Amino acid sequence: MPELKIAPSILNADLANLSSECKKLFAAGADIMHLDVMDGHFVPNLTFGHPVVESLRKELGPDAYLDVHLMVSKPRMWIKDYKKAGASAFTFHLEAVEGVDEAVDIVQEIGREGMLAGVAIKPKTPVAPLLEVMQKCQKNQIPVTNALVMTVEPGFGGQKFMGDMMSKVSAIREQYPECDVQVDGGVGIGNIDLCYKAGANSIVAGSAIIKSENWAETITSMRKKCEEA
Repeated sequence: MPELKIAPSILNADLANLSSECKKLFAAGADIMHLDVMDGHFVPNLTFGHPVVESLRKELGPDAYLDVHLMVSKPRMWIKDYKKAGASAFTFHLEAVEGVDEAVDIVQEIGREGMLAGVAIKPKTPVAPLLEVMQKCQKNQIPVTNALVMTVEPGFGGQKFMGDMMSKVSAIREQYPECDVQVDGGVGIGNIDLCYKAGANSIVAGSAIIKSENWAETITSMRKKCEEA
């Protein structure tokens, strides 16, 4: 299994001082900045777009890992914009495209643009079509590098963690031992070990980190829980 990666979601951060918040999170031990892009259509919330990502890239430098999670209706139209903005990885939702074959094509396009490609599924979406996308991409030149299993309904932070999603995580990990398997939604110190045991190595945590009193201590505790698991 790939190394553990802690990815704070910055939606709950101080948006007026976003670059300094990201710098503090990296200094506290974060591996990835998870940037939730929502269009108010695919999900019932509106956040930010590629200009914010571009601004963060300029402030954070070339080495910062900016993980862009697009919860939008037409992800394909934004690939070039996010590449230009400096996104490290581009993850889109399987539910936002017309089936497995289009998802495979989008993964290839993301890779050709020089970004890592991720595919996400909502809680009500079975894991089988995601596994099919991954299988077909593996036969192409560009694989899926990040399989994202949502553990809440996407759109808003602070929801309750859905533990029954761990069977999806395990199914992906069993077939793809070298792929990053990411979980997003309601994850914190109390359940991160369940995610890690199931096979998730990339952990998105919003409220659990941002609303804690000491970010470094929280991230360290999350790593320790996974080591103990």
